[in-house]
Amino acid sequence: MTDLTRRHLLTGAAAIGAAAVTGLQPTTANASVPPSGTQAPGFYRYKVGSYECTSINDGARTFPMPDKFVVNVPKDEALAAGEAAYMPKGMVTVPFNPQLINTGSKLVLIDTGNGVANFEASKGAVGRMLQNLQAAGVDPKNIDVVLLSHLHPDHTNGIRLADGALAFPNAEIMVPGKDWEFWTSEDNAAKAESNPMMKNYFANVKKTFAGLESKVTKYEWGKEVAPGITSIATPGHTPGHTSFAVASGDAKVLIQSDVTNIPEFFLRNPDWHVMFDTDAAMAQATRHKFYDMAAAEKATVIGFHFTFPSVGHVEKDGAKYRLIPSAWNPTI
Repeated sequence: MTDLTRRHLLTGAAAIGAAAVTGLQPTTANASVPPSGTQAPGFYRYKVGSYECTSINDGARTFPMPDKFVVNVPKDEALAAGEAAYMPKGMVTVPFNPQLINTGSKLVLIDTGNGVANFEASKGAVGRMLQNLQAAGVDPKNIDVVLLSHLHPDHTNGIRLADGALAFPNAEIMVPGKDWEFWTSEDNAAKAESNPMMKNYFANVKKTFAGLESKVTKYEWGKEVAPGITSIATPGHTPGHTSFAVASGDAKVLIQSDVTNIPEFFLRNPDWHVMFDTDAAMAQATRHKFYDMAAAEKATVIGFHFTFPSVGHVEKDGAKYRLIPSAWNPTI
């Protein structure tokens, strides 16, 4: 057992001093290697039956908490939740994690992240999905389907490269029909003129999908949208917001998309309303319905805004819920 008493430490120090007096030098390590200054690639593989799935990290954005980040509680209460989760004081951190599903017959990317154009602007904080996809050994040209859960920028902007070219040139782009109808409506866009955030969302959809209308396939809820992947109605965050059940054999996971934004706030407090929700009351009801189901089924849940690698389980805790992250598995 290592002896960390004061006597032991003083004896050791005396020995080093004696070595110096007699000319003997204690052995030292060579620490001349400079720090790398870069982060490791962010991808994590997990199995669902025979399907190999990969959580692809697009980064995480840390920013000062807006006054109305949580719309229906005092900011002090929201700040306390952030501090309880050990976020930087006065700040909030939002991670981004698209999912890649290899069904054996199709390579399906669920959501695309913030896009490489945001990589430089954020100093590498976000827009990392393509480089992490390539680090995972996946050529973007081999993606068969880009399956979008909804049309917010952090889920769609990765469709294009910085020069506007398609990041996944051979992929079918699938979007929820209800979201497409809402965000491409000129009437809805006109009504949003007075809301800067919503105005930006409408403009971003128009810019991102310009010229792609013929490549877009609209899907419905409750349907198999790709092999083993079924769309689940989870509206509120947006009118057509969609989650997915991925099933292979007897195994299943739930990809919850944005049923909750960061779980430390909105899964723990399902009645809190995040500023990004189009219909906050509906999103609140959806959270309870979805998490009651996930908890009852003891289902593995994958969250776009969960801390990487974004895999865990949801448990009921009275009227609230808590996320139990899954242990990192070194094998697949």
